[in-house]
Amino acid sequence: MFAYFRDFAHNPFLLTGLLAGLLASVACGAVGPFVLSRRVVLLSGAIAHAAVGGVGIVIFLNGYFPDVFGWLDPILGAMLVAVACAVVIAVGEQRLGGMPETLIGAMWAFGMSLGVLLAKLTPGYQTQLMNFLFGNISYVSWSQLRMLLVLDGVILSVVLLFHKQLVAFCLDPEQAQLQGVSPTFLGIILFGLTALAVVALAQVVGLVMVITLLALPAATVAPFLKRFGPMIFWSMVLAAVLTTVPRILVYGTFLSAESSIVLAAVLCYLGVLTGRVLLSKLLSRLLPSPTETSLV
Repeated sequence: MFAYFRDFAHNPFLLTGLLAGLLASVACGAVGPFVLSRRVVLLSGAIAHAAVGGVGIVIFLNGYFPDVFGWLDPILGAMLVAVACAVVIAVGEQRLGGMPETLIGAMWAFGMSLGVLLAKLTPGYQTQLMNFLFGNISYVSWSQLRMLLVLDGVILSVVLLFHKQLVAFCLDPEQAQLQGVSPTFLGIILFGLTALAVVALAQVVGLVMVITLLALPAATVAPFLKRFGPMIFWSMVLAAVLTTVPRILVYGTFLSAESSIVLAAVLCYLGVLTGRVLLSKLLSRLLPSPTETSLV
């Protein structure tokens, strides 16, 4: 831990990694509560893993047609495929009355397989694919930070613009439809936001583990809050802590910063869950039930 603060002034990647975690936390906190309330965590996982296909496509095009597609960035490919997948999920959810698990699994597997296959067909060791799969918060560039800043700006703007409609859509879709808002349109908005958050979080923990950081901060603070506004704020705060503190603690050790962030998020969630169960049992023993009180 002390080595992190000692090297902070001399290692520019420590600053960019810190800023990347904070910027990704904004996207995580803004979208996570909606994903959790709509109960579409697994659908978000399908979007995250399908985005790997976009990364593989760009890597393949860069490798074989550098003169034509050399300007393409893998993050752009991930974003385009993730948004396209979000639209398919939103439309399919409305037309099919919910996305069948088989279709979710097919999208999940197809995106991952396509991305890995195309990367394998491209000569050379594809570090870019590995970075997107497992994250690389220790080597974040300033261009990536600018991309994260743009993604945060888009996500926050859309959330503020459609906040009431998204809340109604997540809690009571029928009420949202009665207000004259198309459920398909709101589904595209929600899953589109999820796609952008996935791309943002991929810079920190990778596409393989992005579903954890997207859902768990919101799931951890949700039991203590009833309104979406505070839930969004405290999800951002908790995500910022989770992307910062574990990385500082494991700096200079053999432990992976990305894995430490995910493990910290899981332990934090399980700690709150266990604490609530134990507290509920304790209160049930200390406080008599209404039936027992009436019998006394």
